[in-house]
Amino acid sequence: MYRRLPLIALSLMTVFAFPSQSLAETVVERVARTGVLNVSTRVNLVPFAYVNDEDKLVGYSIEIIELIRETLEAELKKDVKIKVIVDDTLDERIVSVLSREVDIACDTTFTWQRDKFVDFSLAYGISGIKLFVKKDNDFSSPESLQGKRIGIIKQTLNPASIKVIQSKVTIVDIESIEQGLKAVEKGEIDGFTFDGTILEGMRQTLDNPDDYQVIPDESYFRHGIACMVPEHDSTFLNLVNFTIGKMMDGYINGDPRYVEIVNRYFGKDGVVPFDTQRIKDFFQTIIITREQIPPQEILNTP
Repeated sequence: MYRRLPLIALSLMTVFAFPSQSLAETVVERVARTGVLNVSTRVNLVPFAYVNDEDKLVGYSIEIIELIRETLEAELKKDVKIKVIVDDTLDERIVSVLSREVDIACDTTFTWQRDKFVDFSLAYGISGIKLFVKKDNDFSSPESLQGKRIGIIKQTLNPASIKVIQSKVTIVDIESIEQGLKAVEKGEIDGFTFDGTILEGMRQTLDNPDDYQVIPDESYFRHGIACMVPEHDSTFLNLVNFTIGKMMDGYINGDPRYVEIVNRYFGKDGVVPFDTQRIKDFFQTIIITREQIPPQEILNTP
């Protein structure tokens, strides 16, 4: 039976556990052979990946995966199916990518530590660390957090990060997003800190969402949302980046399909509304670090 290892152990075992990765079949080669793209995802990260009222897996990251599947089909000139593998924790997802059990895992945030084990795509979204608190709590300044009990998931956020904002807080270990939300609801902690976009999306799924708020307006720390892929597989990484860049360029230029995808989750009537101009500015910033997608671009053109 496949046994998952905590991320902290990987730094000691990578070279021994996966010695022949450089000789392994690439993602594109394996998809060409099997016709299947293996995808790691969670199913409770509104608005990135979640199960809707119709029991269907949806979300912004799921839309990105579908676009990548289409690019693979066009490149390989054959049908490609998606196989979803649910990994509940970040450690599981990184190990799945590292071992090549899966080909890609999206809705993840870049960190230099994670980058030691996997490669990251272009960021296709931006978010940051915020607090989920009860509506009547005023934590509008670092000083207001003094003496408060703040829950964090250590695998996703270093406790020292919160201490930078306010040194006199009590850090409470939380195992999952759901536990963090419940702990605030029960008054066991004063606030739960996590990705602000996800917190806002999850807030809207609660029975009484108006009893809670996600603060502050500007994130404490910002980070990009991207996909993880196996290291040393430039062909697949290039394909993923091209797909993301094409989606961003299409949104900026008003392509109806890409505008609809982004607006479904982040438009003024989306799950977590953002200012349209901020979305365009972010996409433009990402694109100009590479190249605007030329009309009728062919992926393998030099």
